[in-house]
Amino acid sequence: MSSNPSNNEDDTPKDPLSEMLERLMGGNMQGIDPQEIAKAAGLPNDPQAMAMMMQQVQAMFAARSEGPVNWSLARDQARRAAATGGDPSVSSTAKREVDDALRLAEMWLDPVTDFPSTALLGKAWSRAEWVEATMDTWRRLTEPVATSIALALSNAITEQMPEEMKSMMGGAASMLQNMGGAMFGMQLGQAVGALSRDVVSSTDIGIPLAEHSMALLPANVAAFGEGLDISDYDVRLFLAVREAAHVRLFTQVPWLTGHLLGAIESYARGIHIDMSKIEEVARDIDPSNPESLQGALSEGVFMPERTASQEAALARLETTLALVEGWVDELSAAATAKLESSVALREMVRRRRATGGPAENAFASLVGLELRPRRLRDAAALWEQLRQERGIAGRDAIWQHPDLLPTPEDLDDPAGFSKRRQLAESEDADVDAALEKLLAGGFEPTANEKSQDEDAPPAADDGDDTSSGTSDDGR
Repeated sequence: MSSNPSNNEDDTPKDPLSEMLERLMGGNMQGIDPQEIAKAAGLPNDPQAMAMMMQQVQAMFAARSEGPVNWSLARDQARRAAATGGDPSVSSTAKREVDDALRLAEMWLDPVTDFPSTALLGKAWSRAEWVEATMDTWRRLTEPVATSIALALSNAITEQMPEEMKSMMGGAASMLQNMGGAMFGMQLGQAVGALSRDVVSSTDIGIPLAEHSMALLPANVAAFGEGLDISDYDVRLFLAVREAAHVRLFTQVPWLTGHLLGAIESYARGIHIDMSKIEEVARDIDPSNPESLQGALSEGVFMPERTASQEAALARLETTLALVEGWVDELSAAATAKLESSVALREMVRRRRATGGPAENAFASLVGLELRPRRLRDAAALWEQLRQERGIAGRDAIWQHPDLLPTPEDLDDPAGFSKRRQLAESEDADVDAALEKLLAGGFEPTANEKSQDEDAPPAADDGDDTSSGTSDDGR
């Protein structure tokens, strides 16, 4: 962006931010360098993409806002990021291969779980199709923190704005409110688009991003298998079994999706924005150095230290994610035992899920939340232990209600889970039985209570038994 002095009477250069806002409010984009806006948003320097984005920016400032965060901009940016390096349409051959793999996966899962097949049709998605299918869920998961960041940023910018610029805002105040939302929307879109180049299925990060869908991304499945001495068929089939197991679990356990997404939403709503950092970034905004704002967003400088309640919420979330991934891991190993490459592929997936990739890390820094099952191995060991003790049906019955789910303590000691659960159930049964007797009027005093009653001194006799209405003399 040009920082030439303005033609005001005292020939004093205007503040660069003031100059930019004045041009935008007047619909004058002349002198605004698209390359610098691209840097601020962390976008590649693509002239065609930037031309489209500049049109969107102008429309954003002129039109009525859809809310504190520009989700349309996020979606468009996610699709552009997904197309980086190419995103060809899925061929008919690839569709058939994915359909065959998912059908076989469902058959292989039938003997190893008590949950019936979902009867969903398998889909083969391009990266752009994954973005479209999952964007509404990303919005639901990130909206609380995204809204907080967008509003905090716009408020901080307003406070840093010269008084003469504030007076110019007038009825265009909503334009400034959209500024933070536009920047966050582009950053979020960039993160989601980057994830679309990593994920291999609709449930690859452990949550149902596209409800009632069972899908693989052939381009990413092929990339996953590159460099491995394993056939494409085996890689595709193993990943199809994992996808089918995830979808079967989320479909046959109706409360699980809401439980998991609700935990994520609660965690996000509890994030507090560090206004001092927001104000620091706003003070340092310089159109000649747009990387400052982009860097602040990508490094998560808006996220303060977690509180104790936040840490507790995160622990609960990580436990649930680990239980989901551990169950899928255990089932996938059983279902694919006939594949020679199964052990190697299982270990590769375990490491990938436990550590995350660059795209997942970028998303975590942006919204302050990691969707990572750190205790996947412990959870898998627990589910295997339960299968040995209770059988397949008994293991899967744990998913009947969220109160039955194992705890972090159970992950610490899988072998002791059943004993602890039996003890807790016994104590609950004793309490329930005592309460039932009390309500039925059949509560019996204990031996101690009877002994205390017998040892108690007799009541004083004053010669007048008012309860019977007669005296001792009359007996």
